[in-house]
Formats: sequence, structure tokens, C-alpha cells
Amino acid sequence: MSSARIIPSAEPNVTPMIDVLLVLLIVFMLAVVRVHRTMDVQLPQPCGNPCDAPGDAIVLEILPGPSYRLNGTEVKPTELRERLTAVYADRPNKTIGVAGARGVSYDDVMSSMDVAKSAGVTVIGIVPRVEESRSSR
Repeated sequence: MSSARIIPSAEPNVTPMIDVLLVLLIVFMLAVVRVHRTMDVQLPQPCGNPCDAPGDAIVLEILPGPSYRLNGTEVKPTELRERLTAVYADRPNKTIGVAGARGVSYDDVMSSMDVAKSAGVTVIGIVPRVEESRSSR
């Protein structure tokens, strides 16, 4: 009678590891979809000549620091929400144009847009920067 030895296999079973990996992949994909936030903005249409803006347009300028100007009037960062809320309290058209100066960080612009949204603004437009022509430099 010959005695046959059974040698145990040293290969790992990867099927459970692949199952766990696929479950984690699905969980992370769902988490990313839920975390992603967007903000709706309206970009202006290009025009050849300086566009005539309505006289009652509200423009928020974000300057380095950050500091703010609301239609040319200086506004302290701590008073921005109050001023915007007061301006838009009686206005049926809750549209604002946001203009960022050179050197202003993306975070400062987005934070000011969040403040505007919380103050009641429903439509945010980006004011294009007017570049000097190369011939005038």
C-alpha cells in the first residue's frame, strides 16, 4: 500500500478580497457623488462694444485682502452679508454680478458668492475682466 501525501496549497484565495474591493469601490463612488457640490452661474455673452448694463445692476467686486466693493462703495468683510441682505430685501430681481480683481484667490470669490446666496441672491453672473489691448501698452 503506497501512502500518498497531500501537500497543502500555498496559493491565497483572492475571491473574497476582490469582493471587498468592489464593495469599497462602490461605496467610494457613491460618497464622491454626494460630496460634489456645484453652484449655478450665468456667464455673460460676448459683445463687440462695451455692453450697456441696466442701471439697477448690482456688482460685487472682490479685491485682494479680501475686501469688497458693492457698486463702488467699500464694504467690510464682516458687514457684507448684512449689506447684501438689505439691498436685496425689496428687490424682485435678485441678480448680482461678481467681479474678481487680479490676485484674488478662488476661495475668496467662492466664499463671497456663498455669502451672496445666503443673503437672498438667486442668480449670480460673472463680470468679465476688461483687458487692455496690446497696442495701448
